[in-house]
Amino acid sequence: MNQITEKFNFSIISAETTTRLLSLKLANLSTSTVRFFKAVLTKALRALFFFSMDDLFASEDDDHLFDLDYNPYARKRPLSSRLDRDEYDGADDEETNHEKLYLLPYSWWKEAQRSVADQVRGILYTVLSNDDNADSEILLDLRKEESSGTRDKGEERVSGREYALVNEALWLRTLKWYYDFKTSEEDARFVAEDQSQEVFPLRIRLSFSTETNSLLVKISLQDNMADLYRRACSIFSSQSGLLQIWDFSGQTSQFVMNEIINLSHNFSGKSGKEILLELKVHGFFVSTNKANERLAEWSKTENSFSKSRLKTNKSSDDLNSYLTLTDASLSGSGYRGIGPLGLTGLQNLGNTCFMNSAIQCLVHTPQLVDYFLGDYQKDINHENPLGMNGELALAFGELLRKLWSPGAMPVAPRMFKFKLAKFAPQFSGYNQHDSQEFLAFLLDGLHEDLNRVKCKPYIESKDAEGHPDEEVADEYWQNHLARNDSIIVDTCQGQYRSILVCPICKKVSVTFDPFMYLTLPLPSTTMRTMTLTVFSTNGTMLPAPFTVTVPKYGRLKDLIDSLSMACSLRNDEILLVAEIYKNQIFRFLDEPSDSLALIRDDDTLVAYRLPKVSETYPLVVFSHQQLERSYSFGIMASNWKPFGVPLVARIQDLSSGSEIRNQFLNLLCPFQMPVDDVINDYDGDEMGNTVSENSKMEDTVNSLVSDSDAGSDSGEENDFLLKTDFKFYLVDKNKMEPVEIKMNEPVPVSSLTENLDVSVHWADKMTEKYDTCLLSSLPEVFKPQLFTRRPQESISLYKCLEGFLQEEPLGPDDMWFCPRCKKPQQAKKKLDLWRLPVILVIHLKRFSYSRFFKNKLETYVDFPIHDLNLSNYISHIDGQSSNRYQLYAISNHYGGMGGGHYTAFVDHGHGRWYEFDDDRVFSVREDRIKTSAAYVLFYRRIWEV
Repeated sequence: MNQITEKFNFSIISAETTTRLLSLKLANLSTSTVRFFKAVLTKALRALFFFSMDDLFASEDDDHLFDLDYNPYARKRPLSSRLDRDEYDGADDEETNHEKLYLLPYSWWKEAQRSVADQVRGILYTVLSNDDNADSEILLDLRKEESSGTRDKGEERVSGREYALVNEALWLRTLKWYYDFKTSEEDARFVAEDQSQEVFPLRIRLSFSTETNSLLVKISLQDNMADLYRRACSIFSSQSGLLQIWDFSGQTSQFVMNEIINLSHNFSGKSGKEILLELKVHGFFVSTNKANERLAEWSKTENSFSKSRLKTNKSSDDLNSYLTLTDASLSGSGYRGIGPLGLTGLQNLGNTCFMNSAIQCLVHTPQLVDYFLGDYQKDINHENPLGMNGELALAFGELLRKLWSPGAMPVAPRMFKFKLAKFAPQFSGYNQHDSQEFLAFLLDGLHEDLNRVKCKPYIESKDAEGHPDEEVADEYWQNHLARNDSIIVDTCQGQYRSILVCPICKKVSVTFDPFMYLTLPLPSTTMRTMTLTVFSTNGTMLPAPFTVTVPKYGRLKDLIDSLSMACSLRNDEILLVAEIYKNQIFRFLDEPSDSLALIRDDDTLVAYRLPKVSETYPLVVFSHQQLERSYSFGIMASNWKPFGVPLVARIQDLSSGSEIRNQFLNLLCPFQMPVDDVINDYDGDEMGNTVSENSKMEDTVNSLVSDSDAGSDSGEENDFLLKTDFKFYLVDKNKMEPVEIKMNEPVPVSSLTENLDVSVHWADKMTEKYDTCLLSSLPEVFKPQLFTRRPQESISLYKCLEGFLQEEPLGPDDMWFCPRCKKPQQAKKKLDLWRLPVILVIHLKRFSYSRFFKNKLETYVDFPIHDLNLSNYISHIDGQSSNRYQLYAISNHYGGMGGGHYTAFVDHGHGRWYEFDDDRVFSVREDRIKTSAAYVLFYRRIWEV
């Protein structure tokens, strides 16, 4: 076994080594070719090692398996050690680089911080600039000021220049604020026109001076492209007055501390060696075409020489490692602008559209964006056994920052999926899943990772009976917050009131529970349609099917009431419902309290209209049988076989068999074939005399239904006729053989008999005179239409909410244990909204599952976009909170149960909607976002003016 393991490990190492070597050979290939080769090799490795890609190849290097600018030696190390490299100086891959630094104008940064509640403390440095040798390098001496900290908002700006040094998360948050601020103006074209949005990389060398106890920064032409170096000269020029830099990243303090520690072990007392790092500069330079012409002329002689020197330092093409917007271009403004934020797609890793759709909705939730662009790591709970030690939160936060990075290419969320599968193993692999189910697990996992409660207290629930609901609800909510406190609870959780009433002892139970989202049933999920065939028992009408809508977990009484209205049942009639199985009555449904959940969709039900005055008379059930002939080896064999739907009637007089016969013929009258269809069974003129034929038919029918009260000769004649039409047999379950019923003799039954089972044998000619097809065609209770398109249904979101809040009985599988009855009861349940969250997630229950069938509802739900007002649906009115919401994201599902595709609609601000279809992102009109594919709706609270 050890030998096999060693060979297996060696094969993996060889495969990874080979791919690294191949990446060097692929530098001259096109991007599409490289991606195709990567996909083929990945599938081959998965098939070869028969392991899940999530488990075997889920390392941080895997996303860069064929990245041509990838450096496998770039690891997550502190700033002072990670950047202090000689042999492997290069671009950090975007999976591991978490310490990117950005230099911004302080005024721009300060404006953004006005909208942020938690102010970031910084360290102030006064900069002494030495640009005597500006043609080749600039030297900066950063000396810490004693008045470092957070500046008062009311303090006037000092004279001179002030810059801010921030990390990537703070820069993204500031950039998002600036983007939101600019897009609030009428002219949204600022993205393409505002060239202050340019970002360019600048390589600097940082060291610590023990003599002056200050930081030394060297910016040289050797380390930078010529045009970028010229930009740095204009930013750090000593001729522009006093220069101060605020460090809000904390990286300079860390660097100084590490250098002091290193010097304490260095007996020579020399300063530490300088390190090379890349600084992103944003918002300083607005270039013009005229300036670009001068810059281009100067670059013709200097730029190529600078590039050659960069290559000797093993840093060629490193400036492309972060974003494509850093590419130099001497046309127009000189550098590509940042462009819109938050419009980055997610690559489909294989049936992961469900995940991509839900993630795009979450990463465009304003509160979550601000939180994860800030210092969310301080809230990570490493002690929560229900969490993942912060791994899921870190993976989601890193993914959110990538999606909000400007100009980013579509992101492959492999690491996030790997972390999620650890928390919820059902999402491992590459099967299709439900986006709402994924969303529920993700929100729950983020909550546990970010729960600020380190030690959850034990809280014993108290008896709330007799206390006001407001007092009980507040106590429940405070108990919940004592154990659960996170950004997810603050943003997404509300509270509802649940009322249970026992149907036997009328015990009332009131509880208040938190909710993360509302699952609103569509009408087809709370109600069900049932089709039954109604038969008359007086021989006046043909059977007719009726389709009614009843509560899914209703009672038989609900079905009878709906069916009575549908068939216009008279006041002097009642309905008797029966289940038909194999042309026999399997059972009568006569208990009004029976649950409709016991009736399956593939059952066949009939309802007989019976007069109320005959309820005391015996019930006679006529079942039909016909002679079936078959030939085997030239020998004919015949036997009686049941067919059709049994007919039912109540008969008062059972003195003779002719009463039963007459009642049966009366029930058959609606099924009699037209005269033209049966005329050929009788002799007549060649031209067909209609009068004589009708006369013969009338004589025949009259002879069949005439009473047998004549003499013995007449009785013999009737017996002869009966032998040629119908024979009646009394079926007794206690006897093996049925007893034939004689027309002129009393029926051999007891006077106390309530039900009689009569088997009717049909002669061949009778099956031709009556339409037996009407007796045999019986629809099922509900037959799903697999291949036919049902008409488009439409319903308001408010109607779905009313269905969610209405009282309904619990299902048979969801019984409530009544503390008073001491046993499970099918109680009635009523839900009420009590406390609404800031972000309201509404899940439309489109998918229904049963034991034998799965179904998706394509109902069109008309949901509000700008004003969802829940004031009329909340039981507890809180004057401090608004009950109005605005839609900002939708998770859509297209297709059926066997397969489908998820996308997302997202409001990018001020009514600009975009569709996120995996890695594709494109704009969509607001009037196109309402479709029958809407599955999960995301609303944010809006405050009333």
